[in-house]
Amino acid sequence: MKFYHVDSFASELFKGNPAGVMILKNGWLDERLMLNIAMENNVSETAFVLIDGDDLHIRWFTPTLEVNLCGHATLAAAHVLYNHEKAKGELSFNSRSGILGVTKKGTLIELDFPKGDITPVPFSEELNCFNYSPNEVYKGKDDYLFVFSSEEKIRDIVCDLRKTSQIDLEGIIVTAKGKEYDFVSRYFGPKIGIPEDPATGSAHTLMVPYWQSVMGKTSFKALQLSKRTGELWCEAVGDRVKIAGNAITYLEGEIFI
Repeated sequence: MKFYHVDSFASELFKGNPAGVMILKNGWLDERLMLNIAMENNVSETAFVLIDGDDLHIRWFTPTLEVNLCGHATLAAAHVLYNHEKAKGELSFNSRSGILGVTKKGTLIELDFPKGDITPVPFSEELNCFNYSPNEVYKGKDDYLFVFSSEEKIRDIVCDLRKTSQIDLEGIIVTAKGKEYDFVSRYFGPKIGIPEDPATGSAHTLMVPYWQSVMGKTSFKALQLSKRTGELWCEAVGDRVKIAGNAITYLEGEIFI
């Protein structure tokens, strides 16, 4: 089976977030097999794309489980379809999170994702997972959003991975207003097999509406401050968030099962 390894939200190799992409044309693989492939790939997510006539379906697996939404692996999948499978025009993926549109705009690939809803919650001892305390805490469907006072705190933050793996949601997004970028962030998800994610598209479906309410604008340039870093262009459009980035193929090969 064809396999691709793509660096997403990056314009050069060894930056952004690595994702595995499997292109399937004869139906889904067994779920246990897909999970084993994702575990063996050992990147944050592996996207499985089923081409069924004119329809595209996508699922995402971390090394430990299937997730509801993944931005960087969707970007990687679209990159593979455009650059290796001769796809043209706008793409539409059927997914657990509904229809996800994708458009190629020059060198950028733009994802059309549903906006995430967040609710303010108290900061409790169970959420005290970092060496700094957040100014604000919000709860989304899958992740917490912690807002801090400075970019420096996001850069220097240290996560207690053991404690973070015990929270009731998948992970914690940390964010602050940026200096050269509109906002910066990091993402920690040890509970789902991702100690720190290098560049997290889905996290921006929560951060964009938050920063829209704070800054009063709809377009943002964002930087994820992982060791690899990730660069994203985002826009709030009604109940959707558009997330764009570059991607580059690192490896093309075959998996033998």
